Order: sequence, then structure tokens, then C-alpha cells
Amino acid sequence: MTELSDTSRPPTLMIQGTTSDSGKSTLVTGLCRVLHRRGVRVAPFKPQNMSLNSAVTVDGGEIGRAQAVQARACGLAPHSDMNPILLKPTADRGAQVIVQGRAVANMDARSYQDYKRRAMDYVLESYGRLSRQYEAILVEGAGSPAEINLREDDIANMGFAEAVDCPVLLVADIDRGGVFAHLWGTLELLTASERDRTKGFIINRFRGDPSLLKPGVEWLERRTAKPNLGVLSYLRSLYLEAEDAVAENPRPKSGTGLKIIAPVFPRISNHTDFDALRFHPEVELRLIGPGQPIPCADLIILPGSKQVRADLTWLRSQGWEEAIRRHLRYGGKLIGICGGFQMLGKAIHDPLAIEGPAGSSPGLGLLEMETTLRQDKRLLNVAGKLAFAEAEVRGYEIHAGTCEGPALRRPACILAGRAEGAMSEDGQILGTYLHGLFDSAPACNQLLGWAGLAGGQALDMEAERERGIDSLADTLEEELDIGRIFSILERGCRGV
Repeated sequence: MTELSDTSRPPTLMIQGTTSDSGKSTLVTGLCRVLHRRGVRVAPFKPQNMSLNSAVTVDGGEIGRAQAVQARACGLAPHSDMNPILLKPTADRGAQVIVQGRAVANMDARSYQDYKRRAMDYVLESYGRLSRQYEAILVEGAGSPAEINLREDDIANMGFAEAVDCPVLLVADIDRGGVFAHLWGTLELLTASERDRTKGFIINRFRGDPSLLKPGVEWLERRTAKPNLGVLSYLRSLYLEAEDAVAENPRPKSGTGLKIIAPVFPRISNHTDFDALRFHPEVELRLIGPGQPIPCADLIILPGSKQVRADLTWLRSQGWEEAIRRHLRYGGKLIGICGGFQMLGKAIHDPLAIEGPAGSSPGLGLLEMETTLRQDKRLLNVAGKLAFAEAEVRGYEIHAGTCEGPALRRPACILAGRAEGAMSEDGQILGTYLHGLFDSAPACNQLLGWAGLAGGQALDMEAERERGIDSLADTLEEELDIGRIFSILERGCRGV
């Protein structure tokens, strides 16, 4: 790919999907790594994302987790321009709106619809800055471009593609069923100019012999005049950090040494904190949803939450408070991370209605502290060590609350020389704002040892993430028409 002048717009390709979770994030991640391997300075971009899984950027902002993974695939530190609009749901009809890394307001769906014209200015501003720095940009759409009710002032799919005049590839998930109807129907619902800029399609998550798809693929190519650019296999062992959906519980492991359970809050956030535990060969992790029985365990983890007071009410309604107290009486260990840490205290105050109606809620009362939610978020990548062991920890903080109380005199971590989090006097309870607590193998080993696992050996999560991205890129190189895709990228909307 040739070097571009500062005034040139770099080759840009957008991946859109027929549905949510069709494979857009995965495809962009893999293509980013393929280009990066070939020496192309490529950057990811997603105009608008809706997710409670977020990451802290190098410029101190907040973006969707998927774009942070895509930045890694490009060999880059994540930047707030890579996802200029992030929506973090606070209710079925409302969300916190993050603009270029910073929270600006809570909006209901109607208010945000009115805001989208202004949001497009921020989207194009961020895209423009990336355009001046990189040789290529791979863009991820959101949901489906064929949502008729969301077409007006669209910034997430074809609205963006038309604004920057970039080509589009359409990906569909055959594992859901109806893949040909999804692709055909989506194209039929586009305008003539949108269909013209759609240069081909990719079928994702196929199980079996791809030759069996040949009649259907040939029919679709004839009917749409669009080429099939590949059929991607169902990658059962692929590990990429999830954009939003909570992963299914893994199959029980034989001979596991430690049992861990965690509630799945209605507004659970940053559940990628559990990834290192999923991979651990001697840990059985169970995520407990609504209405499910709460089993006995060695360790309970209360995860992050976007609405701590509301999720604490849900926790109580599901019987978790009594289960936690019984667990502690029998000597079990308890960890609270971010919102889960705040729940451990005596009270949570939200005087400014940051996460819901203004007011206060009683906490679980397990740590001598109280939390007050404030307007400004703390967004920080941090590193340090566990306070009770010489073990390195690293991760990030994303929270609006501050804690005060005697419990903080017994910190959980020492981060950049400051005390952080809390441990109970009896050593059974640990609370911290640190996301990624288990990602460092030394820290994970110490924490699981504290919880009762003798001699366990955690995996290197950094190496696992790199291995997952490389494996994905290898598969894309084998199963997609990479040459034709990159030709579309370079030639843009002039054709193939």
C-alpha cells in the first residue's frame, strides 16, 4: 500500500453486519492483524458502539472493548478517536453517552436520536484525525444497516459510509440460520447508492464442508451481483475479549481445585475480568443468572456494574445477600471489583443522579466504608502490586464513585505508590476498583492461593490474547479472498 500525503484520505473499508453479533468485531480484528503483519499502518474505527465492556485509552478516555482489541491487533495503544461515540446502557430506554472518551450526559432513546446530528460532527472529527495519521482505516458498523426505524441521521452504518464515501462488506452469521435471507433482505432494504457501495459479502461461523454451500452462494451472487469473499469456519477455540455479551459458562473441568461463582447483574460491566479464570486449568468458574440456584463455592466475586444501587437491589432479590453471609460464615472468600467493591460498604450515595434516581442505598455492610458517586469518572491505566503479597498487578480503573472509611486503611493493592481498595480485618474479603485483577499471572496465583488453591499456575493472558488474534488472522488468510478484499480497500468505491 502506497504512502499517502497528509491531505489524502487513506483507504477505508467498512464491515457491516446483517445482525448484531454477526462477526463484525471479529472480522475487523483479524483484518487489522493481517494488514499489520504486512507492514501497513492501519487503525480501527467504530463510529458508534453500545457496550458496557469498555477500556481506558492512552489519552485518558473510554472506548468500547472491541476497539481496544482491534488496536492491539494493529500494534497500537487504544485511543478515544477509535470509538468517538460509546453508549453505555443504564436502562432499557436510556444510556450514558461517551463522546471522544468523555461522559457528556445520560439520554433516553428519543433525546439521543435528536443528538445524532451533533454526534456525527464528533465522529467525522475523530475519523479525520485518524486519517491524517494512518495508511488505512478499517471501520466496524453497529447492529444492522437495514434497521428502518434508525435510518434517519444514521451515524453507525451507511450514514457514515456515505459521509466518507467508503466501500462496505456485509457479514452474516450462518450459525443463526437464515443466512441467505439475511443477506438478500439487507441488500433489498438499502438505497441504490448503499447497495452500490456494498462490494461483497462474507458468511461467518459455518460448521461442516463449505462446498455444501455452493448452490446457495452461487444463487446469492447471481441475484445480488455481489461476490462471496469467503466462508469463515466456526472457530470454537477462538479467544477474543468480548465486546458486550456475557460468554456462556464453560464446561465443567475434571479435577478442578477451586470453585468460583459470580452473579450476572442486569447491568454487569467489564466481565472480561473473568477471562483469566475461564482459562485457568484448576478453576471452575460459574456465572449465575437470574433465578438460578446459588451453589457452594470457595470464592464469590461481585463484578462491575453500570447501575450499582439497582444491581444491589437485584442481588438481594435473588437471595445473594444471605448466600454471601452464609459463605463467609463457612470461611469462604469474597472479592468485589469496582461496582462490586462499592456494594461491600455500608452505603452508596448518588446525590447527583449519576446512575439512576438521586438517593442512597444501604450496602452489604461488610466493609467499614461508604461510596459517593460523583460527576467525573476516574479513567486510568494502572500498575502496582498486591498489598498482601509481592505480586505485580496491572489493569485499569473506570468508575464515578469515591470511597471513604476505616476499611481503606487496609488496602488491597498499592498502585503507583498509593493505597487502593480494602481488605477486611479477618482477611476474608477483598475489594478493589482494579479491572484486570487476575490478568497478571503472579497476582492471579497469589489471589487464588489466598482463596484456597494450592500451587496453581495461571496463564499469561497477554500471550493468550496475542495468540487468539494471530490464530484469527491465520484463519482469515486461509478462508477469505484476502487479495480481493484488499483490492476493494485500496480502490474504494470505484469498484473491484
